[in-house]
Amino acid sequence: MHGLTPSLWPVRYKPFPDELTSSWLVRLAHGMGLKVQTFCNLIFGNRLQVWNRDIDRLAPSWLLDELIQRTATPKDIAYATSLKAYEGAFFNHFKASGVLPWVLNLKMYHRTRRAYGQQFCAECLAADEQPYFRRRWRLAFCTFCSIHQRLLDDRCHQCGEAVAYFRMDFGRDEASGEVPMRSCHACGARYDEAPPVLGDGYSREGMEWLVCRQELLDLQQGFELPGVDWSEFAVLRQTLKLLSSTYRNVNLHDHLLAELGVEDPGLAPGRLLFEVRPTQERFHLLQLGAWMMTDVEGAYRRAWNARALRYNHLLKDFRNAPEWFVGIAESMRDWRSRTR
Repeated sequence: MHGLTPSLWPVRYKPFPDELTSSWLVRLAHGMGLKVQTFCNLIFGNRLQVWNRDIDRLAPSWLLDELIQRTATPKDIAYATSLKAYEGAFFNHFKASGVLPWVLNLKMYHRTRRAYGQQFCAECLAADEQPYFRRRWRLAFCTFCSIHQRLLDDRCHQCGEAVAYFRMDFGRDEASGEVPMRSCHACGARYDEAPPVLGDGYSREGMEWLVCRQELLDLQQGFELPGVDWSEFAVLRQTLKLLSSTYRNVNLHDHLLAELGVEDPGLAPGRLLFEVRPTQERFHLLQLGAWMMTDVEGAYRRAWNARALRYNHLLKDFRNAPEWFVGIAESMRDWRSRTR
């Protein structure tokens, strides 16, 4: 095959609900009986490289517009496969590099991934007639599947390699047919056979808060999430920053462990952002944060009274903090009003 004509392709898969751009592209390639790299070279040529970047985050228009034209997919559905679609919700302004709030980092180096930024639910993949990867699995907030009641995996359970499903056909014959996205590219272990890991809830109220918001993401058919208060997510992320803070006089993490009677599971050392931590660490921190979100003012005031944090930490580097949280912080400006 010298190239693909600009007309509609014989295989015109549309994105599944909540599917990632990269997952859609891999399914199209395999549906055409081509290796992913061969398929992309035929469409875009060698000048426009696809897999040496995080295409789900960048979602270049030259890529999406080509898929729209060749598969007759509505533009809004195609562009909703990218992480850019979360702009105005999980983050205010999209940026192509650096930390993007709530979006897991892949740390791309050439075509390899040095971070565990692609999660999956083994039972969702097992249940799929055509396995595919969900957009929400790239969110740091998503640490478990509310449908199957298990923690998400962020690496191969057999060899520990990061998930890179676009590399699964490396070393295979050119036209070997469709390759289901269920297997590790490095060792061949099936992702859908990963043993379940169940997370124990620290508090009923905190888990209910998390599950309620997780279900909105798990059950959505598009991007619209009615009833979500995005200011809550902004305050939660600030809380998570304080929970892993290395500032002097910030002991919020230890304070909450004592308040909930939970043993310290041990976090990776250093100033790690929430978005680069492994799934189990994020699940731990989210439970502590969710406990505070069930009673924001009361939880923050108890921590402030216990000297687990100071007033000047509450709004530190918190741009566009919601007014209701600013009001809570301002009520703790005067240290002399602490109660024992």
